[in-house]
Amino acid sequence: MNWKTLASKYLFTDNWLTLRVDKCQRPDGKIVEPYYVYEFPDWVTAVALTTDQQIILVRQYRHALGQTILEIPGGCVDKTDADYEAACARELLEETGYQFEQIEFLCNTSANPSTNNNLMHVYLATGGVKVKEQQLDEAEDIEVLLCSIDEVKQLLRDNKLIQSMHVTALMYALEKIGELKY
Repeated sequence: MNWKTLASKYLFTDNWLTLRVDKCQRPDGKIVEPYYVYEFPDWVTAVALTTDQQIILVRQYRHALGQTILEIPGGCVDKTDADYEAACARELLEETGYQFEQIEFLCNTSANPSTNNNLMHVYLATGGVKVKEQQLDEAEDIEVLLCSIDEVKQLLRDNKLIQSMHVTALMYALEKIGELKY
């Protein structure tokens, strides 16, 4: 079922977004054009648990939605990161000031595989201890919140966490720690 890319042209290139248009051929020979692809860097995120079993949430303004929302910490993988786990540890430290005893891979997820070429690499970070103040990027304004597992489960039930990949991450993490029953 895989398509063959016959041609690609970049329409826009920037640090946070690259847009290309492809000319593709399906296995049955049909040509599909234009096909637009958004190229983004890979992302990492973590469901982060402190030593006293609090889940770290972050509250920040998201301009595209025009809303301040609750999320879990994470961000873009940098070219200087040794691997995805290192990127995750760096993002956790920068956004929250917490360092973790263990960071365990949970899953990969895609925001929209029909248009986006990247993945979010999801982790469960445990044994978190605050070791320093946040080191936020110039455009970031992030409030750190500590919530009990039960409080986070209620936030999910009440649809107070709307970032879909973060909801996915929380579900995988809650299952991993035995807090999600089917």
